[in-house]
Amino acid sequence: MTAETSQTLDRGLKVLKLLADTDHGLTVTELSQKLGVNRTVVYRLLATLEQHALVRRDLGGRARVGLGVLRLGRQVHPLVREAALPALRSLAEDIGATAHLTLVDGADALAVAVVEPSWTDYHVAYRAGFRHPLDRGAAGRAILAARQRLAGEPGYTLTHGELEAGASGAAAPLLGVTGVEGSVGVVMLADAVPERVGPRVVDAAREVAEALR
Repeated sequence: MTAETSQTLDRGLKVLKLLADTDHGLTVTELSQKLGVNRTVVYRLLATLEQHALVRRDLGGRARVGLGVLRLGRQVHPLVREAALPALRSLAEDIGATAHLTLVDGADALAVAVVEPSWTDYHVAYRAGFRHPLDRGAAGRAILAARQRLAGEPGYTLTHGELEAGASGAAAPLLGVTGVEGSVGVVMLADAVPERVGPRVVDAAREVAEALR
């Protein structure tokens, strides 16, 4: 038996998705046409979403995603971090290097979860909240590579000395997770990444992706 759903809530969520997919906003008429409902319904939906700061309208009357969405988005990181920790711990202990989960934040790569190995004499200090451009470091480069790679061919990215002198990194992208763009990787003090690390990072990225689905 099909569960009952709220038509109004469904329409409101569709409005947010439509607005999120455009950079220039949408008019009431455009939303009405895309939703297949009359303009009165759209006005009511927008008024409700505006009350919660999820939608704003510019001087030209075009509706855009509001800043309230950012507040909701900030709550996503703790949930993602919690789901990723088991795989990151296993990766850090297995490789003996600092493991991390990195997500896209605008044009930057943002580390949202970091696990350090417990048994090594030394390892790279890498903190949650550390950010860097997507085109520097293994974590960001893996994400950029995934944007151009065919599904089912995750691969991994290796770098050396791009973020910290003497440190090497390996990272693999998260694939198949709706609404989440990121990578799982390790960073270590080494001139080169050992051969087995790349495939192990790919496995960890798959584990995290499965936990997030």
